[in-house]
Amino acid sequence: RYWPVCWLDDIIDPLSCFLADMSLLRFFLSNCFLEEGVANHSVAFLVRSGILLQRVEWIIAKGVGGARTVTPLLATKLSIPPLRRKMVSRPHLLERLNEGLDRKLTLISASAGCGKTTLLSAWVQECGRPTAWLSLDGEENDPARFLACLVAACQTLMGAASESALEQLQSSQPPQFETALAALLTELAAIPDHCVIVLDDYHIIGAAAVDRAVSYLIDHLPPQMHLIISTREDPRLPLARLRARDQLTELRGTDLRFSASEATTFLTQVMDLNLSAADSAQLAVRTEGWIAGLQLAALSLRGQQDVAGFIRAFAGDHRYIVDYLVEEVLQRQPEAVRRFLLQTAILDRLYGPLCDAVTGESGSSAQLEALERSNLLVIPLDETRRWYRYHHLFAEALAVRLQAEQPDQGAQLHRRASEWYEQHGAAADAIRHALAAADFERAAKLIELAIPAMRQGRQDVTLLGWLKALPVELVRVRPVLCAGYAWTLLASGDLEAAHARLQDAERWLDTSGLCLVPSSEMVVVDEEEGRRLPALIAVYRAGRAQVMGDISNTIKYARRVLDLSSEDDPLGRGAAVALLGLAAWVNGDLEDAYRTFADGIAHVRQAGNISDAISGTIFLADIRVAQGRLHEAMRIYERVLQEATGPVVQGIADLYVGMSELYCEHGDVHAATQRLLQSKELGERAGLPQDWSRWHVAQAQIMEAQGDLDGALSQLREAERLYRRDFAPDVCPIAALVARVRIAQGRLGEALGWMSERGLTVTDELSYLREFEHITLARVLLARYKSDRTEHHLFEARELLERLLKAAQEGGRMGSAIEILALLALAHQMQGNSTAALKPLQQALTLAEPEGYVRLFVDEGQSMIALLEEAARRGIVPNYVRQLLSAAGATREHAPMQQGLIEPLSDREREVLRLLGTDLSGPEIARELIVSLNTMRTHTKNIYSKLGVNSRRAAIRRAEELDLL
Repeated sequence: RYWPVCWLDDIIDPLSCFLADMSLLRFFLSNCFLEEGVANHSVAFLVRSGILLQRVEWIIAKGVGGARTVTPLLATKLSIPPLRRKMVSRPHLLERLNEGLDRKLTLISASAGCGKTTLLSAWVQECGRPTAWLSLDGEENDPARFLACLVAACQTLMGAASESALEQLQSSQPPQFETALAALLTELAAIPDHCVIVLDDYHIIGAAAVDRAVSYLIDHLPPQMHLIISTREDPRLPLARLRARDQLTELRGTDLRFSASEATTFLTQVMDLNLSAADSAQLAVRTEGWIAGLQLAALSLRGQQDVAGFIRAFAGDHRYIVDYLVEEVLQRQPEAVRRFLLQTAILDRLYGPLCDAVTGESGSSAQLEALERSNLLVIPLDETRRWYRYHHLFAEALAVRLQAEQPDQGAQLHRRASEWYEQHGAAADAIRHALAAADFERAAKLIELAIPAMRQGRQDVTLLGWLKALPVELVRVRPVLCAGYAWTLLASGDLEAAHARLQDAERWLDTSGLCLVPSSEMVVVDEEEGRRLPALIAVYRAGRAQVMGDISNTIKYARRVLDLSSEDDPLGRGAAVALLGLAAWVNGDLEDAYRTFADGIAHVRQAGNISDAISGTIFLADIRVAQGRLHEAMRIYERVLQEATGPVVQGIADLYVGMSELYCEHGDVHAATQRLLQSKELGERAGLPQDWSRWHVAQAQIMEAQGDLDGALSQLREAERLYRRDFAPDVCPIAALVARVRIAQGRLGEALGWMSERGLTVTDELSYLREFEHITLARVLLARYKSDRTEHHLFEARELLERLLKAAQEGGRMGSAIEILALLALAHQMQGNSTAALKPLQQALTLAEPEGYVRLFVDEGQSMIALLEEAARRGIVPNYVRQLLSAAGATREHAPMQQGLIEPLSDREREVLRLLGTDLSGPEIARELIVSLNTMRTHTKNIYSKLGVNSRRAAIRRAEELDLL
């Protein structure tokens, strides 16, 4: 009759098919499955939220300890707090909430004890809209945990609807906010009803990543959805923007305070006190309408002989009120109740069996029910009144009192809670209480057992926090813990600390590094992880070496992974093969790199690591671009996007960035811009962190093609700020791109400064890793010759270009070869030898025509256009040359004539120049452009400098001469 819950995972889909009637399915589950160690009604309690809720709960459980049992903890977070049997009606506040439904967000921001949750619960009961409720706690500062709980809450709105957001969590990849949120929002948008999402206790959230996710949720919320946030302090969200757009409704502490009449109703009808109207009004004044203060005062008033005297003496700040009244409340409780309150104050959530375990006594369920009946600041978390929590301030005050009265008991209570949670498969809570008890040995054991599931769920933020809380000396004797620590540090970008932890793990291996050496000092709890440790260490070593550019060690450790990994480990072997492909890329052997890396990515895809497979796709396209095979690179992007018909996953946004770069090179600036917009709409977190800067590089290329060099430079500066070292080689450094823009601006001195800083010379040994920089060096030398006509500079440039061309051709890097040939053509033209210039130009055009290169030629400016016109006259690649000249003509039509300028004006400077030609004053121009007066003055100074003038009148005259107005 009763089956263990762990069986349910294997038959959940068949059950959903055969028992399509949800009510029948819930009845079946609640009567046929028994959770180990928990009464059967807990399962019946859970299934009210549907099968999807249970499945998400398993994901969370498996992510922190691999447990397959269902616990009711998640369900309590998703349950709308039930209303008290007696409460004060507040119709004016309910109406305010109703009015806010036409906006995106309602913010209820007030101090603790103002009745925020009670108000929301009452409104939800009356508003008639389906509501997804999520009560937040400290664990939701872990992005993965927050994401799982948010999806679980929203699934209560969707029943058996699409599970694409849920599939994001089940992936072995790290859940990314905008990626899963985009899938979730797609599902929510399909709901025909107007619905509400409530995030309660948002002040507990301190993680910036969670704030960004909620901002994304607000920005992309479907029109029929409304978000409500309840918090003690204003969240770090774009509230000012929402106010300006009339998309925000706000309720503050002053709105929530009880009026005198409401206070009287509360004290007499809810708290059952026999007070006069004057006493009630006086107490309302003393508490300033603070609901928790009134409730605590009412509890203290019970049994008071001199009620009026008590009320007269009642005064002070909220904190002092709480301290005083808790003391009064505790002193009036029977000793058994007082002891129960103090001992259970360490718990975030109260449940009869849990409290029994912590207190060492029985009857906790009945005690909790009695506390609720007495209105003793106990808040039920579910309709069946099985899970509760204390009012936050009450719990804090109880904890302080416990520490003062029994300073040695807290650790023992936390240890008991940890043991109970461990027995019931809640590893995260078990670890948290073990750490609170300072029982680090126990915490270390639990953390080690949780590492595999945490790694699979990519909950590295939580794991890193746990590990940092452990004493270093305790970690160092646990090699599995050291390796897990190294993984979290690598994920956070702390390469040096990761190296130290890997050394700690390696000292327990034998001299060959192939197995652990038994030792009385060493502690290994998870023996399976212990056996896998040499391969894990090798993977982390290879990855760290690749990021640091240490190719020999990348190859060394990647090969070790292959030696240590079994054939049925596609992820481990795929990672090793991919790293070998990246090493070949760094060495400039592009065809071998492509072939090897593609093999590794195939294994990674087989293992189900979709985001890693997508990032690998981007690398493959980059290799094809370096080989000059632009069309094949585009096909790679298009094929992956066609296959990615399901939920948006991490890395998809970067595919559009790569496509934008190709469209820009093909001369289709409009399509390039559209792809960048598509990438931006998907959100930052739909892209890989290491590729965030690439979006700005692509935008800079577009702006340069449009003639806005200042704008391009600004985008490149932002790209430099966001740049993050990655496994892929940095073959196109942003600083070199900046130097090229400086050359185009005529700021040769700054380009020469870059050359000196990088230590570049024409006699350097050439390598693929620095090929782009050396081509840029050749550009600097050509610009220098154009400036001072020193033959030596031209000779050095041509000699360097000849060497670079030979290396590029031998390495099959046709992308570089085409650019080098074009520069050689320009070098010959500078000497006045057009005939000699046409030879390398013809070679470049012949290689470039099949792949559709445009900007590579057109962006070289008037000198290249003159060469192309000569090529047209001589019938060299005629159709292609006409296409390039046409593209150059279109560029000229869309850019103002700026010949004669020291350097070109930016779009903003041209706009300022136009306004300088009017009667507007400086401050009026600043207001017109919506910039500060200082910014406007900076633009004006730059304009004067570029025009070679020193006054407004002279600037206008010069602009008229150059036809800039």
